[in-house]
Amino acid sequence: MSIKVSTRQVDGIVILDLSGRITLGEGSVTVRDAIRDLLNKGEKYILLNLGDVSYMDSSGLGELVSAYTSVKNAGGELKLLNLTKKVKDLLQITKLYTVFDVKDDEASAVASFSK
Repeated sequence: MSIKVSTRQVDGIVILDLSGRITLGEGSVTVRDAIRDLLNKGEKYILLNLGDVSYMDSSGLGELVSAYTSVKNAGGELKLLNLTKKVKDLLQITKLYTVFDVKDDEASAVASFSK
């Protein structure tokens, strides 16, 4: 099963609901394309909802870092929402947990953007 991405907007923040696996190949490319499309449309405030992401490999992790850098370079913000235990552990092991702004509640995550 690869990754599925659905997009919605809440108070001017684009929320990408991801479900499935973010892995080398199709999964990471799908996430990259979704972020690139949003940036091309001028959307700079992006919240990645990872609540239904069952697995992420190093390629998926690299894709998150790349997305974060792209959004930051465009003058925007990228935040993570609803990490599963596996993804949270992965971010803590790689010390990336301190890089990303991680939220557990959608309402407070949307309110935390500084637009």
